[in-house]
Amino acid sequence: MRIWLDGGLRDLETARVSVFDHGLTVGDGIFETVKAVDGRPFALTRHLDRLTTSARGLGLPDPDLDEVRRACAAVLEANPMPLGRLRITYTGGHGPLGSDRGEHGPTLVVALGETTRRPDATAVITVPWPRNERGALTGLKTTSYAENVVALARAHHEGGSEALFGNTVGQLCEGTGSNVFVVLDGEILTPPLASGCLAGITRALTVEWTGAKETDLPLDVLARADEIFLTSTLRDVQAVHRVDDRELAGAPGPVTAKAMRIFDERAGQDLDP
Repeated sequence: MRIWLDGGLRDLETARVSVFDHGLTVGDGIFETVKAVDGRPFALTRHLDRLTTSARGLGLPDPDLDEVRRACAAVLEANPMPLGRLRITYTGGHGPLGSDRGEHGPTLVVALGETTRRPDATAVITVPWPRNERGALTGLKTTSYAENVVALARAHHEGGSEALFGNTVGQLCEGTGSNVFVVLDGEILTPPLASGCLAGITRALTVEWTGAKETDLPLDVLARADEIFLTSTLRDVQAVHRVDDRELAGAPGPVTAKAMRIFDERAGQDLDP
């Protein structure tokens, strides 16, 4: 395994980040996960645009996107695999043991891990901890992921692959690493960005390609939706067959199945939509 770290490829055994890196000590960093099919990244431009947005939101210097592209290409070439999770991590770099940043500049890591295609349907749970739609990190894809780790561990304990959050005003928000859509009377609906959810790349493409509507949704819509599905980089569009104790028989339903087909077809036609 070859990893890009601060300017070049390194072997897994020699790729090391300082124990004083701010991404480790205080979670001062951002990241993107990009799907790679046969060595080709999907929607890389959109991911890099969001990487820059997240950097600016944290007050980090803009990443050198030319370097990031070179790093992605080098890592993909060095580690051939049919389906990969390309991870771009960009942190505050070497710093003091506190919230203040140091003067060394950011750290850039690009790594790749092999993965497999997700099943067509999955089970999810809801968790009692709300997303803060007004927080300082809202809408940023940061490495401060401990809340997601706790929620996802609960989902796995209860037989699910994802945990869904409401926000502080009781509206449906998002999953730990996914966006959520519901189908009501044949119409596809998803929470707006104002709910506190991440501006998912797959979410945006799904809205664009299916005509889904962004609207405020109460958390209890999950108890009455005709169909539910998730979107994310590695899930693409994935049906939900169970949410908490509620079974959704026949998932994926017809609207979700159509959305899955549309996404597969459009994504296959353009690797950088």
